[in-house]
Formats: sequence, structure tokens, C-alpha cells
Amino acid sequence: MRRRREAAQPSAVRGWFVADAPDYRHRGTWLALAFAAMAVTLCARLFDVQVLQHATLAAKAAALHQKSVTIAATRGRILDSSGRVLVSNRTVYDVYADPGLISVDSRADVARQLAPVLSQDVTAVDALISEPTRFVYLAKAVSQQVSDRLNALGLPGVVVVPAEQRVYEPSAVPGTSFAANLLGYVNADGTGQYGIEGYYDTVLRGTDGQQSTVRDVAGNSITLSNDPQSAAHDGEDLQLGLDSEVQYWAEQAIAQGVAKAQAASGTLLVMDTKTGAIRAWAQAPTYDANSYSSSPIADFRDLGISNVYEPGSVEKLVTFGGALNSGAITPGYTFNEGPTTIDGATIRDWDNRAHGNITMQKVLDDSLNNGAIKAAQLMGANAFYSNLLAFGIGLSTGVDLAGEQNVPLPAQSTLSPLDLAEAAFGQRVQVTPVEMLAAINAIANGGVWVQPHAVQAVIDPSTGRSAVVVPTTRRVISATAAATLAQMMTGVVEDRGAEGSAAKIAGFTGEVAGKTGTASVAVNGRYGSNVIVSFGGFLPAKNPQFTMLVVLNYPQENSIVRFGSTLAAPIWKQLAQVAIDQWRITP
Repeated sequence: MRRRREAAQPSAVRGWFVADAPDYRHRGTWLALAFAAMAVTLCARLFDVQVLQHATLAAKAAALHQKSVTIAATRGRILDSSGRVLVSNRTVYDVYADPGLISVDSRADVARQLAPVLSQDVTAVDALISEPTRFVYLAKAVSQQVSDRLNALGLPGVVVVPAEQRVYEPSAVPGTSFAANLLGYVNADGTGQYGIEGYYDTVLRGTDGQQSTVRDVAGNSITLSNDPQSAAHDGEDLQLGLDSEVQYWAEQAIAQGVAKAQAASGTLLVMDTKTGAIRAWAQAPTYDANSYSSSPIADFRDLGISNVYEPGSVEKLVTFGGALNSGAITPGYTFNEGPTTIDGATIRDWDNRAHGNITMQKVLDDSLNNGAIKAAQLMGANAFYSNLLAFGIGLSTGVDLAGEQNVPLPAQSTLSPLDLAEAAFGQRVQVTPVEMLAAINAIANGGVWVQPHAVQAVIDPSTGRSAVVVPTTRRVISATAAATLAQMMTGVVEDRGAEGSAAKIAGFTGEVAGKTGTASVAVNGRYGSNVIVSFGGFLPAKNPQFTMLVVLNYPQENSIVRFGSTLAAPIWKQLAQVAIDQWRITP
């Protein structure tokens, strides 16, 4: 059988419009590379989020669900020397609103209910709660009764939070608070201003604590977080050397004295002779620390530490102290007293007389300028200048009150003989009342200068432990020189015709040591008609218990002659009698 050869089948021919068969191997490779790239990108993103941005994002997340709440520390109290509370705190309430939680339709009704409770105008309240913000103050420091009424209303978006308000005791002088210029006040931000409140602000304010809470999506606190908590540490209490009874009368005495003299202002300062503790600190005019915002700013100024003035003849005590200490003079030193011409200028005494041969005791009694110049000249320029510095003239006392000022003495090399001569009787030098008080007190304290200070002890309220304040001291003149000068100062009060007779106190003959001062006020380098009068001294002279200075600024001409002896000395006597009774001082 003849085999038939089969013809080969031709391969299939595709048209141009038919694709090649898919290459599954290459497509898989590309898919794998694409997935790998996506994985790398995802890992990089995760690394960025979980590692590089972890702290930032965690903080943002915590902020959404956690709230840090400040735990306010209680400000320390201020007590007088016997423990009586002079400054304390009371709870008041601040009222604020979150306008975002008050619907537009209900704002008028909310304002209508809020206004009478807050004693505000309805329109004003409506405007506040309509502001495009999430926080607006409606009232600050409202009472417990107002707080209770607001909470009872249950108004949406209105929040009442407790706050602390400083409370100052009232003074016997109408419209003022007790020892206002000594104590200072606390402003709306809780910061101490002026006086003790300003100087000891960090001690009194304490340290606020912090507490974190976890919140739900609506912002409500649901639990305490595990974050570390810090407790509040209350401020420490301050115990002063102030005697409230004496302070009570001091405020009235200086207010009455300023009114009687028609003076611009006045200062009365009392310190414990031996310890330097401030026992009374009063001025007029003053203010009410409970409503400081409505008081004249000028009244906040504490004249005792900021009123820089030429002290006048009270300064002669410093000159005599140095001259006695150096042996340049004695109380009985005699010389021919009269006008002195220095550098072409003639200096005369207040009475324009030449007094002839007199003693240094007479110079002090009659407050004679040329006698003081003689004492300084006998001492010598170097010793005189050094003595001024020793007594603290031109130096800050460091008293613990905010805002002490001082005018440093010019360098000795810049002072002319005329400058030194005028400094001997209280011109060409500038002091503050507390600076002059401390200088006088150095004589009373046996020649030892002691730092004036308001606070005696700082008390930890949680333990009751106290840290006693120890003032700085330095010897200025010898005990012998101080005792001699103290005896001469009693002559200023007791001797016939002496300047300080208005300070005499019955039963204390020879025990009131004092010195008058009347200083003309220089304006543009020329002395005009305005004067500052003063009287400083201590009692009893042989064993002083207190040192006091009274200063009246710019008394006006009236029925009383404008001298320290006629205006300041009677005020000094008035309060000295109170101190004698209060402290049971005997001659």
C-alpha cells in the first residue's frame, strides 16, 4: 500500500491586531518590585511616625486627652510681734464663660439671668458671651453668695472657680488700711507690690503644684493620669516686729500732724533700739490696700525708704558723734561762735546772730550751724568724711522693704571746703528717713549701728518652725562717745531755751534725748521758702528702748512757726507717751 505523505501544517499566522501571549515571569517581577517599594515607603513612614515624631505626636495626643491643672499654693500670712494676723487670705470666686458652649438662641436669656447676679448691665454681659472666643472673664473676686446663686442657675458655658484674695485690716484713719505702706499689697496677678509684700514675694507666695487628669472626648475629667504629680507648697508666714497698738496710734498721730501743719506729707518711724526691729511705720497720706486700684499711685510710695531729702540740723548728731569719738570736742569745749566765710560764701545761723563764746552743748541746744562747722573742722576733712560713711549717710540700710533708695555721698575728692562745711549741719547730703533713723539709733545703741528690719522671723506653716532674722551690725563710735552725746541730747530737751523743749515728758526729766531739724528745700540749686522739718530721738536716754523719727514735708505758713521744734517735736512726744504706756517703760 502506497503510503501517502502528509503535508506539514503551516503555523498559525496572527493578525497585526492580535497581541503576543503574556510574559508572566516579567510581569511578576515588576509586581514584586512595586510591592517592595510600597513596603519600603510604608516602613519609612512608620519609622518617621513611631520614632522620629514619637515625642511630638505623643504630646499632641496627650493634650487631647490630658489636662494639667494648677494646684494653687496659699500665700503666707503676715503677723505682728504678738502673733496677731495683719494680712490673711479669703476665698473668692472668678466667673468666666465659654461662648462656644452657649447657643446663639439662648445668649439673650443667659445674659438676662447673669446680669442681676453679677450686678452688671444685660447688654454688656450679652456682648461678652457673644464674643468669638472660648474664654471670657465675666467677673473676678465675687462672694460666696454670688457663687452659690450662679451655681444654682446652672447656665451652660458659665464656670465659677475659687480664687484667693488678700485681706488687709482697717486703719483708724478713715479710708485707709492698717500699715499700708509698710505691708504693701498683692495685685490682680498675685504678685506682691511695695513694702513687705513686694520684698518677700517669693517667700510668701509659695510654689504651685500640678495635677494631670485624663479627659473623655467631650473634655470631661474621668480619672487621674499616671503622670507624676507635684503637690503645692504653701507660702511661709512672716512675723514682724511691729507693735499693732503703737502702730494704731502712730497712724493717727502723723495724720493729725500733717493736717495741723498743712504739710504735703509726713512720716513717723519707730525702731527697737537694740534689735533694729521696726515697731511702728506710719505715713500720711496713705491708702487702702484692699482697694488699691482706686487709690492714687503716689500714695503707694513709701516715704520712709524713698523720700530723699536734706536732713538739716538732725544731721548735727552725726557730726557731734564723730567729733566726740575722735576727741576733737567735749560738751564743754568753748569757742567764739559767729558767721563763717568759706570759699567766698558766708554761713550764718538760723537767727542771724553771732553768739560769742559758747560751749558745744549750747551749739547743740540752739542748733547753731557755725558751731557744727567748727566741730567738723576740728575733726579734719578725712575723719569727718569717714564718719559720715560710718553712720551710714549715703548708704542703703538694707531694710527689708521693696524700693529703698539712697543717694551716695560724692567722692571726697570732689567735695570743696564749703561742701564739707554745709554737710556738717545737714545740707549737701541727702538721706531717707530710715537712713537718718538708723544713724540716730547708733547713738542710742551705745555707738553700734544696727540694720533696721521689719520681719523678725519666717515661719513654716506646716511645721511651725521659725527662722529668726539676724540684722547686720557695726560699731560706729565708742560707747563712751555715744553715752556723752546721748546726755547732750537730753540737754536739747531740758536746757533753758533749748530747741527741743516741746518733747518734754512729765516723769522722764533728763531721759528724753532728742534733736530738731529744719531744712530749707533746694530747687535748681537755690534754697527757697519750702522746708522739711523733723525731730529724732530716743528714750530713756540711759537705757533706750526705742528710737523715733518724725518728718513733715513742706508744711505751710500758718499760726505755727515752721520749725522741727514746733511741728515735729509735739508729734514725737505724743507717740512716745503711747510707747511708754504700752511697753511699761520706767525712767
